[in-house]
Amino acid sequence: MNDVHQSFARQGLVRPRDGRVLGGVCAGLGRRFGIGPWAARLLFVLLLMVLPGSQILVYPILWILMPSEETVAYPAQHHATPYAS
Repeated sequence: MNDVHQSFARQGLVRPRDGRVLGGVCAGLGRRFGIGPWAARLLFVLLLMVLPGSQILVYPILWILMPSEETVAYPAQHHATPYAS
C-alpha cells in the first residue's frame, strides 16, 4: 500500500489538509489539475449525473489510495540554525 501512496504522491495526487469537505479527494484532484476545489467538486457532481454510479465507487477508492498531505514524506527543508556559544 505504501508503494501506491508513494506513486500517487509523486504524481501530485494527495489529499490536502486545507479545503477538505469530506475526504479531500476532490480538493486533491483540483490541486493536481490546477483548478479550485469547488470547481473540482462541481465537475465531480456533473460527471456523476452524466455517468451515474461509477463515481460512487471511484471516490472511496481514491480516498483510500490517495495519501493525506500529513503522511507524505516530503524532503525535509533544512534551515541552518546558529548555535549559541
